[in-house]
Amino acid sequence: MSVRVDVNDGVLIVTLDRPEARNALSLAMRTELVEVWRRFRDDGDLRAAILTGAGDASFCAGADLKEIGSYYRQFTPMERRERGEREPGLGAITRNFDPGKPIIAAINGHCLAGGLEIALACDLRIAVPHATFGLPEVRWGLMPGAGGTQRLPRAVPLAIAAEMILTGDPIDAPRALAAGLINRIVPVGDLMATAMDLAMAIARNGPLAVRAARAAMLAGLDQALDAGLRLEQFHAEPLRQSEDVQEGLRAFAEKRRPIYRGR
Repeated sequence: MSVRVDVNDGVLIVTLDRPEARNALSLAMRTELVEVWRRFRDDGDLRAAILTGAGDASFCAGADLKEIGSYYRQFTPMERRERGEREPGLGAITRNFDPGKPIIAAINGHCLAGGLEIALACDLRIAVPHATFGLPEVRWGLMPGAGGTQRLPRAVPLAIAAEMILTGDPIDAPRALAAGLINRIVPVGDLMATAMDLAMAIARNGPLAVRAARAAMLAGLDQALDAGLRLEQFHAEPLRQSEDVQEGLRAFAEKRRPIYRGR
């Protein structure tokens, strides 16, 4: 198996495990990841996830280029577009699928091409100092096709996104941090512990509240402010009637940590 899965205190840890191929995604790995992320979505005991790569050189190099050629020859352009409109995208999270829960990308090395597109589909991103970030597809006559042209300009200023997409040149971790592409840079030895700390901070919160706040935040990105505020209330009002809210208020009054049931 090229995808390792572990669970720790309600946190799903997913490791892309092909270090000899820079953790590039094979078609078999994509099939595995579809099931992994469906499990994450459907299991109420899983509150957050961490996605990382094996080794200390590469987070993910994107799709396995050795398989792309045969894939392109197997289907016509129209067939590929039709498949792309209905099937989960690269890593099973870049298109046509949302687990509805936060995913943290623990970026342990180079994060390039589809690897960056997968990281962009995550909610939080932390990286080691030697990580680099890039979309080099134009160098090979391709273009980013797993969300890179859409998510990167939403994550960083347009000028930086345009430079990365049109030149194919990568940026280093300090520039990625300054641009807002990643949340923080941590020493190599602290990467997974930091990711787990973030995941546990999320997992301790009300699961209904986390999912609703995330949904409102993401859906509101393309809305005018008035529409976004209405959307916020649409998600907020049902929470006020939940058992979790009553538990949260009792815990606050009793000066203890809430025990949320997701109801």
